[in-house]
Amino acid sequence: MTQPSPILSGLRLRCGACGQGKLFKGYLKLNSECPVCGRPMDNEDTADGPAFFVGFGVLVLTAPFIFILPMMSAPVWVKALMFLVLCAVVIGLILVLLPVAKAILLNLQLHHQAEEARWDGDGRD
Repeated sequence: MTQPSPILSGLRLRCGACGQGKLFKGYLKLNSECPVCGRPMDNEDTADGPAFFVGFGVLVLTAPFIFILPMMSAPVWVKALMFLVLCAVVIGLILVLLPVAKAILLNLQLHHQAEEARWDGDGRD
């Protein structure tokens, strides 16, 4: 059996090893292991990577609207309403994309067997 793509499995919020088991038991809370193949996920941590990539991506998409909004010739209440809608869109995008980004980064981390860097020398090469 070939291993599924870690990115495609992440997009589906599935295990990168089998492509079937769910990664999350909550919104962003990982299962301790894959319910299908048993791959352990206890010690895996994507740190702040998903939040950074999602925040940066959403900012790049919405920044033009944030800068154009004050320059519009519209009543203040219309600008305020548009700003509230824009804030809701930003929050919605972040909430939808965050689990997907975490799943993709976790699957890539497990696929490439990435580990925390260790330093075991005395500073000399």
